[in-house]
Amino acid sequence: MKVYRVTEKKWTEYVAEILKEFKVFAPVKKENSTDFEEITVEKIGSIYYEGTTPSTPLKAFFFPVKENVVATEQKQARVILGVSNCDLAALDLLDNIYLGGDFMDHCYKENRDHTIIFGKDCDDLKETCHCTSYGLTPYCEKNCDISMSVSDGYCYLSPLSEKGETFLGQFKINDNEVFDCLPEKVIQKRTAMAANLQSQNINIPDEKASRKGIEKENKELWKRHASTCVSCGACSMICPTCHCFLLIDLKDFEKVKNWDACQFAGFSRVAAGEDPLMKLYDRLKFRYLCKFVYKPDMFNALACTGCGRCIDACIGKINKNEVIVEACGQG
Repeated sequence: MKVYRVTEKKWTEYVAEILKEFKVFAPVKKENSTDFEEITVEKIGSIYYEGTTPSTPLKAFFFPVKENVVATEQKQARVILGVSNCDLAALDLLDNIYLGGDFMDHCYKENRDHTIIFGKDCDDLKETCHCTSYGLTPYCEKNCDISMSVSDGYCYLSPLSEKGETFLGQFKINDNEVFDCLPEKVIQKRTAMAANLQSQNINIPDEKASRKGIEKENKELWKRHASTCVSCGACSMICPTCHCFLLIDLKDFEKVKNWDACQFAGFSRVAAGEDPLMKLYDRLKFRYLCKFVYKPDMFNALACTGCGRCIDACIGKINKNEVIVEACGQG
């Protein structure tokens, strides 16, 4: 493993250089959260490398809320800084769906090809963060081009792809600042954060136990939890792995891919008005089955990365972890 070390001050100068050729997006601190924004030279000082997961999932860069799939404009190269591992883990599933198999989504591929991703270490945790419950870590080891750790006034940059290695090569970082591994202090910080997450979520079932619990019928449980659901679809929109969409034909031969959600009424309605998910509690259970049963069976990838966004965003206060704990505990 190669690790480049630069001071935070020098890194700020590098970001200014990157802006001359790339669009740059990075987390910026809001009043009660952080979210991705397009960065200008004036905003470089506002980039927030600490904290947890930004509100907007990474998928929105590759699978936008609305996208004209027959547009021919040239994509501009871009860099995304500060991506958490729970978002990066979602690419295992999304890449499989959109780039694998017999039909490749050219829009998704172009968006992926034109992007350089910097992963980051999470150095804080929300009450709802639980990536370690599903075998993930609060730091990145794959699915990004460069892993970035910030500690004691330095940025430690580890290329994890050929594209990342080439990108860092342009900065001509002094050989004296290139190492074979991360410093012990960064490793200890990572280990401590993972331990904190495991301690916080000791009662959350792992993916195998979750699957068994969700597969039980438990109709009364799903009815009770669905009683506060308003079908807003926020849980799906903000989820890093949800990927359903509608393809809509508009005037002037525009064809638009638009996000859809299984929690919307009519999501599964077919000809003659038949709708296997007409009932709200069936749609709620379907969402959990999709994440822990259907997607692992179809794509060998869990469709929950433990980011906790669906819990944070739910107007009906449905706590996904509480639902699963209860489902696992019932016969």
